[in-house]
Amino acid sequence: MKRLILFFLVFLCFAPTLWAQGGVSDYVIGDGDSLAISVWGAPELSSTVTVRPDGKITLPAAGDIVASGYTPTQLSEKLTKELTAFVKTPIVTVSVTGITNNKVYVFGGGAASGAFDLPGRTTLLKFLAKLGNLQRADLERAYLLRDGKKIDVDFYDLFVGGDIALDVELRPEDMIYIPDNELMKIYVMGAVEKPQYIFYREGIRILDAILESGGFTKFARENRVMVLRKDGNNMQEIRVNAKDLMSQGDLKQNIELRRGDLVIVSEGIF
Repeated sequence: MKRLILFFLVFLCFAPTLWAQGGVSDYVIGDGDSLAISVWGAPELSSTVTVRPDGKITLPAAGDIVASGYTPTQLSEKLTKELTAFVKTPIVTVSVTGITNNKVYVFGGGAASGAFDLPGRTTLLKFLAKLGNLQRADLERAYLLRDGKKIDVDFYDLFVGGDIALDVELRPEDMIYIPDNELMKIYVMGAVEKPQYIFYREGIRILDAILESGGFTKFARENRVMVLRKDGNNMQEIRVNAKDLMSQGDLKQNIELRRGDLVIVSEGIF
């Protein structure tokens, strides 16, 4: 009975710490983080410390210990070994009480760039939803970098397509590249009712682009439509006879467009 009561008292003492430790068991401690370190049976060795810029903490008796780069569980195990010289069977718990290392970085120009704090565990989808306006973003070319390696996740299918099976949990120091959508634009110019750019989509063809731009003006030379397409360092010219396409149904003229194409409809009086 006495043993049961003693166990219960120990549990009450350490439950909050163990809960805190378990809640961030995947979190990697970094410089500037605050840690609460408890040593059962040796309160004089327990302390609250801040991880210094050199990644170390200082504990009574044990001296300087490297803390950065460890999870709370890993640091607990490390401190247990270090303190066996001072305590016969030390029970060490580590909880993170203040996080300053929990940041991810956004760059690329397609969204607000900068360093962002992660409020606890956050997935990529939740982060993108809070990031703000992504109308300028090219999500098809976006990617996630972790430890210098790309993580296999399709931003477009996740955020636009709604495939939540692709969602991944973000980690501190992740880098998110979101480029702008300039390369996704197709410009339609010349003798159309509404010269503009439209965004590339899979399967879009030249007739789609012309109709979405209001169609031909009365001065348009429908048999002289040209697509300028960048091919490496060169510019390729593709001529299209849209008159044959529309009047005779010559579907081979209805070419499929690519990102960055420039569609020019010639103009003439006759």
